[in-house]
Amino acid sequence: MNSMRDVRIDKIVINIGTGNDTNANDNAKKLLKTLTGGKPTNAVAKNRIPTFKISKGTSIGSFVTVRGKDSEELAKRLFKTVDNRIGRRAVSGNTVNFGIKEYIDIPGLKYDPNIGIIGMNVNISFKRSGLRVARRKRARGVIDRGHMMIGREEIEGYLNRNFGVKVETGVE
Repeated sequence: MNSMRDVRIDKIVINIGTGNDTNANDNAKKLLKTLTGGKPTNAVAKNRIPTFKISKGTSIGSFVTVRGKDSEELAKRLFKTVDNRIGRRAVSGNTVNFGIKEYIDIPGLKYDPNIGIIGMNVNISFKRSGLRVARRKRARGVIDRGHMMIGREEIEGYLNRNFGVKVETGVE
């Protein structure tokens, strides 16, 4: 098999939406730092939403991005949280998206009364080797669309082989 066609994790983005509550946002940042070891960033509102009392430019949550070898270890922990089962609708494009209702379900994390109970969204992006050629600044190349887009069956096979994840139709 061609090693350039192998699928692998590009990045994992974990997002916690808190609204315009600054205390909850600080707790979310603390949780993301303990979970990933990375530095969380504020998610900023792009539009004004008067119904929720959110103005443009206010902090409405926090997120962290994990790349490299750390992403595979983190993915194993996050998939264990959902019992290595995700819904078929969770796989779309080159990504897998799922939610975690309570962070205490993640192996290795204990309940912190200062943080409380917080849920999060997990987005895992996939790529193939050679993607850097199209993304780099100098001597940028063109990659065929067939190489950039990863089929649903390929992602499901990768998840099953590497993480033991089953993609099911009835799971939400």
